[in-house]
Amino acid sequence: MDKFYRWLILFYSWESSSKKNISVFGLAKEKKQLRKNLIRSIRNWALIICGIFSAACGLKSFLLPNRFIDGGATGISLLTAEVTGIPVSILLIVVNIPFVLLGYKTIGRFFAIKTIITITMLAIVVAFLKLPEITHDALLVAVFGGFFLGAGIGLSIRGGAVLDGTEILAIFLSKKLNVSIGDIIIIINGIIFSFAAYFLTIEIALYSMITYLAASRTLNFVIEGIEEYMGITIISVHNEKIKKMIIDVMGRGVTIYKGSEGFGKSGTNKERDILYTVITRLELSKLTAEIDKIDSEAFIVMNSVKDTRGGMIKKRPLKH
Repeated sequence: MDKFYRWLILFYSWESSSKKNISVFGLAKEKKQLRKNLIRSIRNWALIICGIFSAACGLKSFLLPNRFIDGGATGISLLTAEVTGIPVSILLIVVNIPFVLLGYKTIGRFFAIKTIITITMLAIVVAFLKLPEITHDALLVAVFGGFFLGAGIGLSIRGGAVLDGTEILAIFLSKKLNVSIGDIIIIINGIIFSFAAYFLTIEIALYSMITYLAASRTLNFVIEGIEEYMGITIISVHNEKIKKMIIDVMGRGVTIYKGSEGFGKSGTNKERDILYTVITRLELSKLTAEIDKIDSEAFIVMNSVKDTRGGMIKKRPLKH
């Protein structure tokens, strides 16, 4: 059994040479971490498989029968398939190969291998899975085709792989050209939809833009989750009361920073405790109302938080 665990530990650590000569003590120490890795891997691959079938549904039941395209590498594959007649299942692999190689250089070997497996599985499902054509209404095709495709891409990203390699290129170019990732993606998709208007029709290109917008919004929703988090910074002379309220009334944790006031109207420079907490967007209204009861002059700064890990925000239920 120890030999089996040793092999598994080396498999999950194959990018690290420090564990190749692991000791007996180290083997025992790694068993607990190995179980976590196995559970994480099962969860990730379950997300990826769900993402593959969701994306295949968007392609086979909505986009392909109506000649609509999407943005990114998937859009390039769909457009090329329409122009050349090459099966889209083959193009999904061919078009993404340069992006996967770029991901190998910029992100890592394990990510690249996982991604090429994911894209190949999608190509196989698209080639052989029989799905019905749901509708030929252009607006419904654009919206729901984008929804299923975006959900598939988002689920695969949550599983640690990608179905569309365009963002890898955008990350790479943003570092080289000092341009934001969003700007690069807009430029790439602008070129794709321009070619779609030329080779297909302007109407299809416009509907395809709706598909891309629907896919983008769904992708963001899947990655960020149902709950949107807010990071709240609070500066108040009644920080002790506000801290107690956050813990007792809101049921959330709070972090205290030591800071000092700038020279304001009073001309003083005092030490001040700065409170920081993370809540869901649904709780924001209640928090601001409770703070207003304690100190209507409190200075509050709110920032969006993509996700959280650890702590107690995900362990405790929402309080209304």
